Amino acid sequence: MPRDLPLGNGRLQVNFDRTYRLIDLFWPYVGQENHTGGRPLAFGVWVDGQFRWVDDAGWERRLQYAGDALVTAVGLRHPDLRLSLACQDAVDFHEDVFLRELTVCNEADEAREVRLYFGQDLHIGGTGLGDSAYYEPQRRAVFHYKRKRWFLANAAKEIDGKLAVGVDEWAVGEKETPGREGTWKDAEDGRLSGNAVAQGSVDSTIALHLTVPAGGEARAWYWIAVAEDFERVVAHNRSVREHTPAEMLRRTRNYWMLWVNKDPSDLSDLPEPLAQEYRRSLLVLRTQIDNEGGIVASTDYEMARYRSDSYGYVWPRDGALVAATLIDAGYPQITRRFFDFCHQAMTREGYLLHKFNPDGSLGSSWHGWHNEGKKELPIQEDETALVLWALWRHFQRFRDIEFVKPHYRGVIIRSGNWMTDYRDPRTGLPLPSWDLWEERRGIHAWTAAATWAGLQACGSFAEAFGETDLADKYRSAAGGVKSGVEKHFWDEERGRFLRMLRPKGGGRWERDATVDASLFGLWYFGMFPVDDPRMLATMRAVRERLWVKSDVGGVARYEDDYYHQVSRDVANVPGNPWVICTLWLAQWYIARATSLPELDRAVDLLRWVERSALPSGVLAEQLHPYTREPLSVSPLTWSHATLVQTIGEYLRKRRALAMPVC
Repeated sequence: MPRDLPLGNGRLQVNFDRTYRLIDLFWPYVGQENHTGGRPLAFGVWVDGQFRWVDDAGWERRLQYAGDALVTAVGLRHPDLRLSLACQDAVDFHEDVFLRELTVCNEADEAREVRLYFGQDLHIGGTGLGDSAYYEPQRRAVFHYKRKRWFLANAAKEIDGKLAVGVDEWAVGEKETPGREGTWKDAEDGRLSGNAVAQGSVDSTIALHLTVPAGGEARAWYWIAVAEDFERVVAHNRSVREHTPAEMLRRTRNYWMLWVNKDPSDLSDLPEPLAQEYRRSLLVLRTQIDNEGGIVASTDYEMARYRSDSYGYVWPRDGALVAATLIDAGYPQITRRFFDFCHQAMTREGYLLHKFNPDGSLGSSWHGWHNEGKKELPIQEDETALVLWALWRHFQRFRDIEFVKPHYRGVIIRSGNWMTDYRDPRTGLPLPSWDLWEERRGIHAWTAAATWAGLQACGSFAEAFGETDLADKYRSAAGGVKSGVEKHFWDEERGRFLRMLRPKGGGRWERDATVDASLFGLWYFGMFPVDDPRMLATMRAVRERLWVKSDVGGVARYEDDYYHQVSRDVANVPGNPWVICTLWLAQWYIARATSLPELDRAVDLLRWVERSALPSGVLAEQLHPYTREPLSVSPLTWSHATLVQTIGEYLRKRRALAMPVC
């Protein structure tokens, strides 16, 4: 199930599913330590002897954001209960507190008592082993804790215009053991047991009782504060009481409205739905980025339930491409932290490994160090090269000399020397590594293009710092890579570039001619001009062979893509449509356009992406080729970044074409 409505402040990050259950809660790193274990926190309503959890099929739901802010605007209505709820959620921009405001509307013609129930089914650190929970009467709140992870759940309601803080009911108990389903079950009769403490695998449920006048409404609030210890979590709770939850929601809304308009762009040339999706994508991007620099691929934890791992990692390649987007959009503070993160992660030799945890430690990997009796590097070389490419973009945009200085020796020169040496002296091409899709090992067109761009960036840095010999060395290596691509990747018979070469010994090659959307990198990273006849032929093949010929449309990754494959009708559905691959085609149209009407093809693809978003604006990795339902993870950080980048390129090209020629 996709994650709608991600919220976060760079430390505390939460996701909702499409039924409005809070299902992921990460802290203190975005994407690391999911304290729900991917299980939903319960939310239910009791009135007139009837109880309904929020995932009940009878609810009518509207899950959206409140304008240009990381604050939700959720509408719920249940005809059987004759109730509707207007909900706003946020993670405070400054303190590690998740907040919810609820306005309960009574559709009956008599006053009624409405009881709201909130369940805390925590698995602290990802497991329920050794958790503790207790009710504390001084603050009328429930605490959960284990080691240096403390959670406080509290609530408040409005009585005669004043804030009354503290829960009306509570229950703490065991769960996931024989005969112990959890305290959420205790709520369904409209009463909680009042049990005050439990340890082991535990949960808690708290309740607020509201009196709602006939045809009127009542307001309530619920929050979860998170910290390392009792004193700090209590301090967060005190802040909510003193500032009031309504004020904290207001200040958070204002902060994000300022943030998303930090470097205002004139979006008037865009259809309004696309302008909204641009701003929404910037905000969703920020929810997936940790304050310590890690740009996480996705915080959607659903895959962990089936594959025992998730997308909650920092891939340097994905991060570099996201960083390039944020550089162009004017957010240097975020990109500086990402480059610092990469510096810390880089090996002494000058390359970056497969992926990293958000805290900077090495992530899990299926790429091995041993193959056929020999050691091989378990790397994707584009992950090193594109960090250099993005860092040069950062320097060009911001001229941030003091920031770049400590990275010059530790990242730029170290990686430049390694990329120069990690080449076949006979062909000039990079030595084999894993492809960007992490599925096959060889020499890839995308990787060669990224390596060329990374070496050019190193050359530009060396020249800027006055080391002309190093600049010549890196540019010469880049020239060797390009010559190797021209000689070995161009297929005269097919009239296009190949996807991959695999050396077979004795100067022989295994040639992979599969049409792959990543061939886009050959022009996008600057190795070849966009109008090079060889690129035109290659991109035509991408467009013709990878377009999904269904009512959904979109561009697949490559021919017969097996990942989450839905259809074996490969002639019409070469793979599921991917957001980034469809946008790559739009970027090609933009780069090639010589007149305003030619840009319309890109707008059509941008609109395709906007139509493919969830109602909240969240973009998945890929879509079902017949239903347009999201597949794999949602949100995918890379999808949102590519949309922002493509719209930026479109607007710049449109303005350039509209300028009078002097």
